[in-house]
Amino acid sequence: MKAFYGDLRVGILGGGQLGRMLIQQAINYNVNIRVLDPDPEAPCKKLCDKFVVGSLTDYETVYNFGKHTDVLTIEIEKVNVDALQKLEDEGVKVYPQPRVIRLIQDKGLQKEFFKQNNIPTAPFQLISSKEALKNANLQYPYIQKLRKDGYDGKGVYKIKSEADLENAFEAPSIIEEWVDFEKEIAVIVARNDNGETQTFPCVEMEFNADANLVEFLISPSTLPIEIQKEAEQIATQLADTFKINGLLAVEMFLTKDGKVLVNELAPRPHNSGHHSIEGNRTSQFEQHLRAIFNLPLGDTRPIDHAVMINLLGEKGYEGLADYEGMNEILKLPGVYVHLYGKKFTKPFRKMGHVTIVDQNREQAIANARYVQETLKVKV
Repeated sequence: MKAFYGDLRVGILGGGQLGRMLIQQAINYNVNIRVLDPDPEAPCKKLCDKFVVGSLTDYETVYNFGKHTDVLTIEIEKVNVDALQKLEDEGVKVYPQPRVIRLIQDKGLQKEFFKQNNIPTAPFQLISSKEALKNANLQYPYIQKLRKDGYDGKGVYKIKSEADLENAFEAPSIIEEWVDFEKEIAVIVARNDNGETQTFPCVEMEFNADANLVEFLISPSTLPIEIQKEAEQIATQLADTFKINGLLAVEMFLTKDGKVLVNELAPRPHNSGHHSIEGNRTSQFEQHLRAIFNLPLGDTRPIDHAVMINLLGEKGYEGLADYEGMNEILKLPGVYVHLYGKKFTKPFRKMGHVTIVDQNREQAIANARYVQETLKVKV
């Protein structure tokens, strides 16, 4: 690989907030960053060395962009994998590897992979159409998920009774048993080309009921150590089985009877790791770079208790974004604001996040609740 003198060309497919935060870390490694995104005003636009407007799903666009990179990575899974496979065949280092992205793009293939590799997950069934739901072998209620293109709560539908079948998705889907969980947890694991792996400590998550988005995250978890170790072991098993290069975010359910079940995967930096910028010795973004550059992986131990809040556009507001309450929340110690460079807000749009750190867990949570109640994205 080329040395870190600005001549190492790193491409990112996707120019959103994940790419933006990855660039902020990549600047420290003095690499040349180029970004492809369909939005001419994407958050990455003003931070990268080269910004290209174009489709992430068009073969020629992705292939032509990737030809001019040494290492190509993603911040979103919805990309043209055939183009990535061609680039890998021609010698471009594509991380995560195209075979991994192809599998994770399809939630049905994900579930089959879990089953084949003894990864604990909720019972499921693959269906091809809404009509097939009439023959479902799951008890109500259960969840229908589109096999492709669902994200941030989109493409998910709860079927509580036969009356809900009329509004179900008419597309290839999975249906899975409704999990009566105690908590939603996540572990991010990194793996480099040498096969070295490193997990971030398990985190606990709370979701916005309206948007089904992570709204509140606490790190590190205070669940029993055996539960945390089991979650980290599952994440490591997945990374090693995939032989992935880069990050793998593993979202899991902790059931009320103490079982850990894998829900979904993301082969990239993830919302469940944003707190690590201030809360851990190595951030998820630096760790991803270390992994795809095949460098030694960083120390992931927590520095302090950290709580992360997603800053979402308020319901009923759409237009030029204004951040109400910013002065008040910045008076608190240990508050770190990250705005994503999105000029316009709309309901539940991810506009930024705030991380609150404190030596005392309960104080960090209390300060975070104050931030959550005070800082609003309006117009």
